[in-house]
Amino acid sequence: MRLPPAAAILVGLLALPLHAASPASRPPESTKLDLRSAAVLGIVEGVTEFLPISSTGHLIIANELLGLESDAPLRSPDGSPLWHRAPTPSRPEGVPLTLKLAADTYTVIIQVGAILAVLLLYWRRVVSALRGLTGADPEGGRLLRALLLAFVPVAAVGLLVHDYVDRLFSVRAVILAQVAGAALMIAAERWRKRHGSGSSPKDAPDLSATQALGIGGLQCLALWPGTSRSMVTIIGGYFAGLSPARAAEFSFLVGLPVLGGAAFVKALSSGPAMIAVFGWEPVLFGIAIAALSAAVAVRFLVGFLSRHGLAAFALYRIALAAALGLWFSA
Repeated sequence: MRLPPAAAILVGLLALPLHAASPASRPPESTKLDLRSAAVLGIVEGVTEFLPISSTGHLIIANELLGLESDAPLRSPDGSPLWHRAPTPSRPEGVPLTLKLAADTYTVIIQVGAILAVLLLYWRRVVSALRGLTGADPEGGRLLRALLLAFVPVAAVGLLVHDYVDRLFSVRAVILAQVAGAALMIAAERWRKRHGSGSSPKDAPDLSATQALGIGGLQCLALWPGTSRSMVTIIGGYFAGLSPARAAEFSFLVGLPVLGGAAFVKALSSGPAMIAVFGWEPVLFGIAIAALSAAVAVRFLVGFLSRHGLAAFALYRIALAAALGLWFSA
């Protein structure tokens, strides 16, 4: 199957920083990511990326269970240290290359699979938005405006705090976010049922600039691991008057620039180090598995939200937080 031009461009842009010069020395073979583990991470990413349960949170847990959370500096077979950022006069301690750094980078890079799934399933709306650039499709132009306005706040904040966010990646952070997110979802679902947004014919191109920016502001909350970008954008869509199905579709579409930007920035900063540790095969395999599983999850979510809303996902988040608390405190 040929990729749509936008998807091919995305893959090409991502490959450029990943192909940059990697550390000359290779880590021991024991650090390799086998295809079984890559498949597990790809399925977790694809299934959870667009469900309001947090893909990042689930991937942190999966990395922990797969033994990919070691902060011990990696060394080459001859015993010399491997560096993510080599020591410099201004930073003599450098940044050592670790398995955790490579695994955390991997979980961001395989988001490309989820992006490809949305591009393939919603290519007509993507083309409509691109045609809006030339004025050939007024509705597409309004959709593009809404997507860009929803992207700007999280892009700006993410660039400012991404180094700090990387230090938050932990099971404890995920537990806190799962509980807080569940409470927010229950409150939002009650609000929707009282105000009847589910019967509204409003669609994403009808969002005002203020509403689109508001959804973008809510996405900043999802920088905390375990919160869920999908959750906050769907809730933002509720408050803007979108039905559950339309809110979910807008969440998928606004995820294209958000996830694509995050993957590109991570590929620039840590992609070569990840390739040095894991190689290309598990990365490409994980992206493919993520794309297939994300396509299934996207189709499921639109129908499920229309029938049941967010309440079931809130209960899942509470159950997951409780299970994690018991498991990791044992």
